[in-house]
Amino acid sequence: MNTFSFNTVPSLMCEWGGAPSLGRLLAARFAARRALIVTFASFVRRGRLAPVLAGLEKEGFSVAVYDKVVADPPEQLVQDCVRLARESGTDIVIGLGGGSSLDVAKLVAVLARNDQPLSTIYGVDQVAGDRLPLVQVPTTAGTGSEVTPISIVTTGATTKMGVVAPQLYADLALLDAELTVDLPPLHTAASGIDAMVHAIEAYTTRLKKNPVSDALARDALRILAANLVAACRDGSNRAAREAMLIGSTLAGQAFANAPCAAVHALAYPLGGHFHISHGLSNALMLGPVMRFNRPAAERAYAELGAVLGMGGGAEGFILGLDALMSQSGAPRRLRDAGVTAGMLPVLAADAMKQTRLLQNNPVEVTEADALRLYEEAF
Repeated sequence: MNTFSFNTVPSLMCEWGGAPSLGRLLAARFAARRALIVTFASFVRRGRLAPVLAGLEKEGFSVAVYDKVVADPPEQLVQDCVRLARESGTDIVIGLGGGSSLDVAKLVAVLARNDQPLSTIYGVDQVAGDRLPLVQVPTTAGTGSEVTPISIVTTGATTKMGVVAPQLYADLALLDAELTVDLPPLHTAASGIDAMVHAIEAYTTRLKKNPVSDALARDALRILAANLVAACRDGSNRAAREAMLIGSTLAGQAFANAPCAAVHALAYPLGGHFHISHGLSNALMLGPVMRFNRPAAERAYAELGAVLGMGGGAEGFILGLDALMSQSGAPRRLRDAGVTAGMLPVLAADAMKQTRLLQNNPVEVTEADALRLYEEAF
């Protein structure tokens, strides 16, 4: 067995309807009492934040709220949120939302604590020093960001960069699947497939694949595949919603240690140029990349197919996933998501900038390969 390490958040709590009790939970664990909640506007408009605020204030927390997070958050948004944290004297940061809210919360916890510029921490292990206490509460079942040390930022008009550092692991992740009940079917499908991609890429990653991440990836994929369609068809299905959230978290723990690869590398330019959600971008590229990787991942794909009860080895697994994604209702072609044929070479060139991800792919990806993959997905 090769030498490996495995890391995750030190504390994970799962409770249906637990978010309104966050104040009691945090008061027992942290001395901090000046909280900053990092979230998104529609969560506030739907009245979902009010019970959480009431619970925090009841326990003696003063709370500032930053509710301007958007998908693919730009650098300026992160800096604005850091400024609010400093002005309000924040001593604990709470990420409450989808992956973008959780990613911004991670960076704010780091940057509000020290003077390191955001531009200096892109890449792997570039964060110096400590951070503020950090709590993560996901409202989608897909990114797994609540248990990863990774944050993705839009750094230009269309480009993204990642920050990967152990300081980005939260102190506590609270899984309250009740927060995911009002996700629309398309968002449920895209985020669920995103989590499945995390499990598949963690299981086939080239550099850091290990027995612990493998076990998490297999179980995550089993849970997600069994509940994806049910969650999409009936958002009030509590059992399916809880299963999707725990599956997403398990997949997050897997890829936090066995990193993602070409599916994600090719997905990022789709978000940058066409503002396609991250989950849907992954869903659109999964099939083409799996077929491309099959020569090197044949055995791994067959093993995952067996976990899902799909016969036919690697080919059966790929076809079975295609069928499952179609049943979920997610768009299946780039053209159906608004991508134009003339932009495919631009997307291919941009994908090659994602070296952090491409180095993990089981098969080397050239720019010509990337273009062919986009053409196949188109």
